[in-house]
Amino acid sequence: MEIKAIRGFNDILPDEIGKWQFVEKTAREVFEGFGFSEIRIPILEKTELFSRGIGEATDIVEKEMYTFIDRGGHSLTLRPEATASMARAYLEHQLYTFDPVAKLYCIGPMFRYERPQKGRYRQFYQIDAEVFGVENPMVDAEVIVMLIDFLKKVGIEKLELQINSLGCRICRPGYREELKKFLSNKSFQLCEDCQRRLQTNPLRIFDCKVESCQEAIANSPKVIDFICSECQKHFDQVKEYLEAGGLTYLLNPRMVRGLDYYTRTAFEVVSYQLGSQNAVTGGGRYDNLFQEIGGLEIPGIGFAIGMERLVLLLPKDREFVQTLHLFIAALGEGALKEAYRLLNELHLRGIRAEIDYEGKSLKSQMRRADKLKVPYVLILGEKEISRGKAVLRNMETKSQEEIAMGDLLNNLVDKI
Repeated sequence: MEIKAIRGFNDILPDEIGKWQFVEKTAREVFEGFGFSEIRIPILEKTELFSRGIGEATDIVEKEMYTFIDRGGHSLTLRPEATASMARAYLEHQLYTFDPVAKLYCIGPMFRYERPQKGRYRQFYQIDAEVFGVENPMVDAEVIVMLIDFLKKVGIEKLELQINSLGCRICRPGYREELKKFLSNKSFQLCEDCQRRLQTNPLRIFDCKVESCQEAIANSPKVIDFICSECQKHFDQVKEYLEAGGLTYLLNPRMVRGLDYYTRTAFEVVSYQLGSQNAVTGGGRYDNLFQEIGGLEIPGIGFAIGMERLVLLLPKDREFVQTLHLFIAALGEGALKEAYRLLNELHLRGIRAEIDYEGKSLKSQMRRADKLKVPYVLILGEKEISRGKAVLRNMETKSQEEIAMGDLLNNLVDKI
């Protein structure tokens, strides 16, 4: 029986990996330029970290987590997101004793059991960037400026920044109650999931794509009308700093974040190239997360980017596949040994070269070189070795030239 990958768990093949490496390389360059450091966190965590940090009433905790009991009787979960894990590491290793401000980023796989679709899978990859220990709205804007800079540098254009304020633990409960009261009269319009959310987490109804649910919330109260004076002051300053950073934005009073820990600033960057699933990335402030998982009052803000969806938006006319520089077509046993010696020296000099290990016919080897889209082929046979000259063929122009064997390596490096 043929064994295939699990549904929603995808292979990233060599012809695609160049895009991923480009995105990761650009992220590291941009983030580290803004003073961020990379952190690598475990894939498995105690389930309690996510149930307490993300919130029991979120869809992730209720329906989407990969959770199991290990042989020691402990409940473990494959991480569905990185922020809670990064916060746990910050607390566990007491990074705040070195410097209360930590700028961290993480790249790696996350896991959620949801219906696979284009750009969204059960094992998916995220880039997360977080700042711990700063409450000043200046850092909210700095994080967003960095995000937009990164997206531009990977080649994504026509982006729209949307922002909102979700209030804080003082003012948001009043809004939740007002929203519940408003939607209680429209509960018959809500889907089954949203009827449950109405009692546990009514703000999540704003994320629902069901048409009847969207109609139900059309004239609902706006959270921005309920925030306290401190939250309003914070949000006004965020907008000022964004403008000072040269960014334009759209106020979206219907935008919420899907996790319970978010407070105050929330943001999304959208692109209309992906149809209805148009959010490229999102994030926000979460000043309550650390208290939920560790008892300390430490502010935080950050964002997460789904790499699968980001890769879909990369410029179509850009070449991301790393091709070979040279193919060595060796004819005869002696030539194959010489080709192997030369191959190793080329590799050590950073030249991507390949040979045919079986010593097939010249026609067969040239056909393979053409299939590999190699720009140059070095033809090396017993006759060439005896004459002390190899033949270098340009596969694009079909022209050939002879190169002396005495300084073959340096000549090849110079030409390629």
